[in-house]
Amino acid sequence: MHVVRKRSDKIIKIYLAKECERPLFAEIWRLNKKIIKIDNKKAQALARGGNHQGFLAEVEDFEFADFGTIKNGNFIAILYGISDVGNIGAMVRTAHALGADAVVIVARRAAAEGILRASSAAAWEIPICLASDGLGVLNELKQLNFTILGTAMNGADIKSLKLGEKVALVMGSEGEGLPKRALDKCDFCVGIRMRNDWDSLNVSAAFAIFCDRILNG
Repeated sequence: MHVVRKRSDKIIKIYLAKECERPLFAEIWRLNKKIIKIDNKKAQALARGGNHQGFLAEVEDFEFADFGTIKNGNFIAILYGISDVGNIGAMVRTAHALGADAVVIVARRAAAEGILRASSAAAWEIPICLASDGLGVLNELKQLNFTILGTAMNGADIKSLKLGEKVALVMGSEGEGLPKRALDKCDFCVGIRMRNDWDSLNVSAAFAIFCDRILNG
């Protein structure tokens, strides 16, 4: 519903696979977009395995931001080698909700459509840059006086560190974490202390904790 209520400018047409409640239909009707009724089989095909909940929207193509346009922010999240689009979508939602200025995805390629869907359209609310050279990104941010925070299980508590005005948080991949070459570029290595013995948190859950501690103290 975010795209209907906040980004209707991106909607091309809407598909309805079931009858919806009158207030919701009125809300959709007021968008003045083309509405097409389809059966459930067609809806499943359009959703490509996703949960469509009875209605779908055809939207404009998502475009990644240019790295040069995001460098003036004060807090940038860097997703270094994260491959699961569900995790990326959750982290984009968190980044936008908690007030990050931009997200950089370090990968050779990423499915823009999948990220947009997994983020529940939050990808339209925050600049997202795709970069293939992660070390180059870190070098450039260091030159712009960003404090670079790498993440690892044995890292320090963020609250014990004195951070600069501009911060970049670097999250490593789901299985391997941050490559050593990337971690060596970071100013600090931070972690989450756990009261009970456990090996690790899901990367998107850890990301939310780090973001909250950086942005809200």
